[in-house]
Formats: sequence, C-alpha cells, structure tokens
Amino acid sequence: MHEEIIFAGFGGQGVLFAGQLLAYTALEEGRHVTWIPSYGPEMRGGTANCTVVVSDEPIGSPVCLHPSIAVVFNNPSLEKYEPLVKPGGLLIVNQSLMVAAPQRADLEIVLVPATEIATEIGQVRATNMILFGALLARRPLVRVETVRAVLQDKLGARKAHLHEINMAALERGLAIGRPVFSE
Repeated sequence: MHEEIIFAGFGGQGVLFAGQLLAYTALEEGRHVTWIPSYGPEMRGGTANCTVVVSDEPIGSPVCLHPSIAVVFNNPSLEKYEPLVKPGGLLIVNQSLMVAAPQRADLEIVLVPATEIATEIGQVRATNMILFGALLARRPLVRVETVRAVLQDKLGARKAHLHEINMAALERGLAIGRPVFSE
C-alpha cells in the first residue's frame, strides 16, 4: 500500500489533527509515514492543510503534488484540491460547506454532511472525525481499534472527556462513508 492524502480546510476545523491521527495510527501499525502541515498566519479561519503519506515501503519523498486521496473540509479546499487528485483517486467532501458540486467524473467522490452531523451529535468540532471515519470506510488505511487506542493516548487525561464524542463522530463517519451496493 502507498497512499498520499491531503487533508485541507480552515484553521480551527481539526484538519491538522485528523492528519496527525492518521499518521500516528499508521506508525502504531508499523507503516512508514510522513506528515507535513501547512497553514496560514491566522490563528483561526485561515487556510490549513497537511499531507500524509502512508506506505508499506520506505517513502522516497514526503512531497505530494497529486494525492491519491483528498479530504476537504470546505469549498475553497474543494476548488483547490479536486483538480490535483490522481485519476481514479478518492475525494471526501464536507457537503455541509460545499457551494458547488465536484466536477470530475474520474474520481470516487463521497459527499458527507459532516458539519451537520457534528452539530447533531453536539460537537461541531467533531467534523474532522466524521470525515476521517468516511475516509476509513472507503480506504481502510488503518484499523479502527488502533485509532481508538491512539486517540485516547493523544487526547491524554486532560482531554479524556472528548474521547467518546470523537469516537461517536468516527462511527458516524464510518457508517455514512460505507459504499452502498445495489443488487
């Protein structure tokens, strides 16, 4: 396996945390990983994205010009990263903040009303975990059991109260992201 993933959105949406969680979980499972954050100078509301490369083999370069997967949290990120995803790649979109529908027919596209679902479960900041769950439903890059353990470790005792809401959000994302097969 070799996947190059971009997580992109506004600062404060948990974009970098989602990428870190994937990176730490993949490391825990013995994979080769790179994680490179990028963000604007604003504290919240500016651009934020990160590139995560997960591979079974050593990674030659952490630079990712054409990701195989993009997880976009807002419309500006959709506009920027949709054209860059490799043909046949995966595009996960926060449908709640989407202005225009994705245009490419050569991608697997998953529209997730993540902000709406996060608001419904009582924590709008869990949007990132819903999108992360949808990603894992389509591309099981890591095991959910490992995500649970790594999340608990990374949140620590100070933020332990957030563990269950994050896991509930992850489960909702997994459920909505599962492919529907017609018979």
